[in-house]
Amino acid sequence: MALRRISAQRILLRSKDVWPINPSAAQRPANWPGWPDGKRFAVVLSHDVENPVGLSKCRKLMELEQHLGFRSAFNFIPAGPYRVSDELRHELTRNGFEVGIHDHRHDGKLFRSERGFKRGAHEINRYLQEWGATGFRAGFMLRNLNWLHQLNVEYDCSTFDTDPFEFQPDGTGTIFPFWIPAPGSRSEREGEAKPGGTHPSVGKGYVELPYTLPQDSTLFLLLEENSPDIWLRKADWIASHGGMLLVNVHPDYIQFQKDSPNAKTYDYRHYVQLLEYLRERYAGEYWHALPRDVAAFVKKMPVPPSPHLPKRVCMVTHSFYETDNRITRYAESLAARGDHVDVFALRSTPGLPTRENINGVHLHRVQNRFGKAQRSKFAYFWPLAKYLFTSSYAITRHHMWNRYDVVHVHNMPDFLVFSAWYPKLTGAKLLLDIHDIVPEFYSNKFTSGRTGLTFTLLKWIERCSAQFADHVIISNHLWRDKFAARTGTTDRCSVFINNVDTQTFRPNLRTRKDGRVIILFPGGLQWHQGIDIALHAFVKVSQALPNAEFHIYGDGIMKPSLVALASQLGFNGNVRFFEPVRISQIASIMANADLGIVPKRADSFGNEAYSTKIMEFMSLGVPVVVSRTQIDQYYFNDRVVRFFESGNSDALAEAMITVLRDPKLRDHLTCNALAYSQENSW
Repeated sequence: MALRRISAQRILLRSKDVWPINPSAAQRPANWPGWPDGKRFAVVLSHDVENPVGLSKCRKLMELEQHLGFRSAFNFIPAGPYRVSDELRHELTRNGFEVGIHDHRHDGKLFRSERGFKRGAHEINRYLQEWGATGFRAGFMLRNLNWLHQLNVEYDCSTFDTDPFEFQPDGTGTIFPFWIPAPGSRSEREGEAKPGGTHPSVGKGYVELPYTLPQDSTLFLLLEENSPDIWLRKADWIASHGGMLLVNVHPDYIQFQKDSPNAKTYDYRHYVQLLEYLRERYAGEYWHALPRDVAAFVKKMPVPPSPHLPKRVCMVTHSFYETDNRITRYAESLAARGDHVDVFALRSTPGLPTRENINGVHLHRVQNRFGKAQRSKFAYFWPLAKYLFTSSYAITRHHMWNRYDVVHVHNMPDFLVFSAWYPKLTGAKLLLDIHDIVPEFYSNKFTSGRTGLTFTLLKWIERCSAQFADHVIISNHLWRDKFAARTGTTDRCSVFINNVDTQTFRPNLRTRKDGRVIILFPGGLQWHQGIDIALHAFVKVSQALPNAEFHIYGDGIMKPSLVALASQLGFNGNVRFFEPVRISQIASIMANADLGIVPKRADSFGNEAYSTKIMEFMSLGVPVVVSRTQIDQYYFNDRVVRFFESGNSDALAEAMITVLRDPKLRDHLTCNALAYSQENSW
């Protein structure tokens, strides 16, 4: 598959005859002062020496560059297939060249795990000190920029602006050097400058120098180009935008004048053409510098540039992405700021594709769930256990090809967090997002009580899952206190309630003018939601308001019994059940309702479960009648919603009739609710 992908890219690239260019990469950092001495752009030359053959060619390459008036950095492998002599290193530095570190053993294992990297970093730091080197470049361009803070370096060259042929092809998206601050430094995050112009992050980070021309091995060996034209065209583009031209050339692959030609080398004159082109076409316009000089230049800036680096984010959920408002808000917000977001979720119907791009989010439907009517404990548990393995395989496969920075796992279940074991092992940060606390939800769903072996086991799984995550997000404040206390995660627990998307749920979406009175419930059809209470209440409402209709949008284990109950109560078409719809569709449906209801039971899981639909109704200008639960009284009051006694169908009927018959009360509630929702939006 990898070979087919490379072949396809090679054909595409050769047909265009240009190197991939990201136009946004030309944008200068906001505080960019320009290059020294007013130069138009910078030229930086760098070499990775990979084997004994390359080592033997270093002097020839040095002499060639000296003859053309250039200097470069030679990066040597400290514990690889050769040993670089003190004599060669001293000769290079004596002649104005620089010596740097290239990887550790050059075996592709340095970044396999953070523990392994720490061991390698200890030895790399010893060589950095021994050689007097200040720069590093990883082998095969594998990297973890956070781990690199363990190296005693001034700069790193393990990234690129754009290069689809690398093992980690996600580029930095810039042709300028930038600062990577050390984690946890407040002054570096805020970009504060100390008096005198010295940036506080000096010594607490490093400068990243992305290569901006394709590597010689990619251009001449992989793509089999027979001229340096792509180099020259990209050089013109970089020069026109004032960026940094940094090229990585390997002496191992250069065929000098008296060398025997073979399939693993290219004519040295390609590199000579590049240097002569720069020297003649842009004479006096560029700053030719060693990598250490560029790093020193960036560090001296009052506020070194720190552009946003696009993140690779993975989200995992055992739900339908299209109808899960919490997850879509996260994913689309990240995608909108330029991050790459993969979501692994369920497929609800056979007609849906297994892969789809929705508003910039890459959705992967990795397991089918064409119904939701599990009644036994085994029927409920088995799809969850199966999904753990299904999602783990998918995440691992994608992460091996292109590593994630963050994996954001959404419960339920809690143990789904272990699907991200491999990304966590290789340095990705792991978030566990608690939509619902599982032990209480499970005991409510199967009426198993909050004592006994099952409840104890679920609390143990909850604790293990929380300890495995780097940080935990809880969907309301009541659950945060309970969850943190029994998992020991108080210091790494945050609350993020389901604040409404005011761009989707906004006033003035109403279009219906047909004289009907529509009462609406959109959400999961579980016992704790109290829809059966609402059906009993609607008997009185329909008698008082004959033109009233009760519309229910959702799915869940209680749906068959609720449909049967509606039939038993004798409703003749004025109670209607609908399948769940996408968030963009449900907003207009809710806006065309006259009243929203949230009839949760206070003596169950619903007492502490925050209901997003309340804020959605409020943002749409639709009055809402809400059960008097602990969680809803925590966030709302009688000025913004109409409360009723939980579990009391007569009280619910009275509240609905009162709100529907009293225009002043409706206006009072909707006006206050709109102001509240705007103050508490995303």
